[in-house]
Amino acid sequence: MRTEPETERIDTLVIGGGQAGLSTSYWLSKAGVEHLVVDRRDRLGGGWQDRWEAFCLVLPNFTLLLPGMPYDGDDPDGFMPRDEVIGYVSRYASVIDAPVQLGTSVTRLTAAPQGFLAEAGDTTFQARNVVLATGPYPRPRIPAAAQTIDGHIQQLHSNDYRRPDQLADGAVLVVGTGQSGAQIADELRRAGRQVHLAVSRCATAPRRYRGRDLGWWLLQVFQRGAEVGVEMKLPSPAARFAGNPILTGQDGGHDLDLRQFARDGMRLYGRLESADGTTVRFSDDLAERLVFAETQFDKTQRRLIDAYITAAGIDAPPDDRLPVGESPAPETTTRLDLTAAGINSVVWATGYQLGFGWVELPVFDEWGYPRHTRGITEHPGLYAVGLPWLHTAGSSVFGGIGTDTEHVVEHIAGRRDRAETAGRA
Repeated sequence: MRTEPETERIDTLVIGGGQAGLSTSYWLSKAGVEHLVVDRRDRLGGGWQDRWEAFCLVLPNFTLLLPGMPYDGDDPDGFMPRDEVIGYVSRYASVIDAPVQLGTSVTRLTAAPQGFLAEAGDTTFQARNVVLATGPYPRPRIPAAAQTIDGHIQQLHSNDYRRPDQLADGAVLVVGTGQSGAQIADELRRAGRQVHLAVSRCATAPRRYRGRDLGWWLLQVFQRGAEVGVEMKLPSPAARFAGNPILTGQDGGHDLDLRQFARDGMRLYGRLESADGTTVRFSDDLAERLVFAETQFDKTQRRLIDAYITAAGIDAPPDDRLPVGESPAPETTTRLDLTAAGINSVVWATGYQLGFGWVELPVFDEWGYPRHTRGITEHPGLYAVGLPWLHTAGSSVFGGIGTDTEHVVEHIAGRRDRAETAGRA
């Protein structure tokens, strides 16, 4: 006999128990809004649990600014390693006494007469409000070429990469030079592997600029830029999904230089375009890709930071970076025989895609991104937090989530107050 799912009624259901969902819970508790945070994982820590073992934060610890629990450790300028980040998020849930239910995967969200129905296994949640807090990295994106690589070659996405000895012996092809790809390639090189690297159109950036860590300047612009008329702006909807500047928090934090990778023995290529058995082919534009990586900081973030320094009247030292120069691109090819190169594994550092297919509401644009105004979607009672450029450049990181979630919760509390007033009328 088929049993009917149990129905639980809750005012506000927060789907996702990472930093965005927990930050939402903090403000909901402050506002006295009954709520529940559900997460598909069996333990707290959010998506940080999907990073490799030696991962460190790319931004310094002083940017850990979850509402109610900013970083209070003894190394504000350091870069917290993965397991400590997981612990920080887990401890946050305890400190704010968040009502969290783990091991609960919501597989369907639909509209109901008085709100929403969220199906999660044997339980259906009936909620007046729902906050989507599943983050920007729910679904690894793997190119179609992966399906045409010979089956004896080990393949995994960076989401599943943990350490060098996880990979088969021999050389490794890393596809993608966003933050993950560049850092994993560097780790594999340091572990003694021969690394072949397919280069993306992602920008490099200096770890320090004009006397400060880059993260310090970005945080200042985010927090105080509007006061002096300097703001980060999203150039286009597609830019939400652009790779973050290539940096690392390893060894106290430092730059990652793609040309230096080549000088250190890595083999660099253009974009991986196709694969056939053990043969892969790349675009013939490595030189252009390297120039793009090296010049984007000066075209975007440097101009923004310099404008902020001038507008805020900050006495900052001059830019003391050495000029990039015009060194020739490293030798490359557009065709690579994996077997001949001794490559037995491929790491796809090709990013992620949003995964809202389980939300059966017409609120998403052509990118699969919720149509919204500062986290308040077009469907009454449905909200989104923790996504890249939800409101600002800081919307998906520790330093910016608190502002966005506070705004969303103010709207939720306002709906409650308006409903109560209408009920008394």
